[in-house]
Amino acid sequence: MRRPLVAGNWKMNGSRASIKALLDGIKQGIGAVTRAEVVVCAPYIYLPDVEAQLSGSPVAWGAQNLSTEASGAYTGEISASMLLDFHCRYVIVGHSERRSLYGETDAVVAKKFAVARAAGLVPILCVGETLAEREQGITEQVVARQLQAVIDLEGVAALAAGVIAYEPVWAIGTGKTASPEQAQEVHAFIRRRIAASDAAVAEKVQILYGGSMNAANAAALLAQADIDGGLIGGASLKAEDFLTICRAAN
Repeated sequence: MRRPLVAGNWKMNGSRASIKALLDGIKQGIGAVTRAEVVVCAPYIYLPDVEAQLSGSPVAWGAQNLSTEASGAYTGEISASMLLDFHCRYVIVGHSERRSLYGETDAVVAKKFAVARAAGLVPILCVGETLAEREQGITEQVVARQLQAVIDLEGVAALAAGVIAYEPVWAIGTGKTASPEQAQEVHAFIRRRIAASDAAVAEKVQILYGGSMNAANAAALLAQADIDGGLIGGASLKAEDFLTICRAAN
């Protein structure tokens, strides 16, 4: 049986003071979460603080992005080895904001997945459609294309070493959420698509929902057969909201 996973994506939010308070709150309540795996993905600059505060706790940590390159003249970039220096376990790749705001293509995202996996990090691969693409009825084509870029580069077995997060772009930070049925439909499609190449990988891989999951809707979403957890944005910045989601996954 797949272990539930709840990952907080803080995006470009927080301060040293607010992050300390947030992690204090999460640590105080995490003892009630015995089954779900919990991770927080912090801005690079706060990773040393996160490592210091979470070391020895059940909560893992990771980054929100990484470079495709190992080192060199890439001003402003952060490599996989740098993340490992701070004992990151996870890294998000291909978030819709990276794709839409910073022009990351399917090929770039696939390379980031490969680099993360080769370094021993667990990549959280984000896939999902825009509102226009949903209205055109091409959600499955878009998601399949994004998945296929990784499969073409790495082979389908590589997906077992990562996590997939389905994030309908139209439901990120908008307050809109796919209904449990809408979300399950796409999650089931992703699993079927992978199963067409390797049923064992499809059964093993965790598929998270990443479209405005919050304390109020988490239980209904997580009750769906193919939703294995959540990639949480705004709700991950409030300890009690985040813990409510973790308990629902539990």
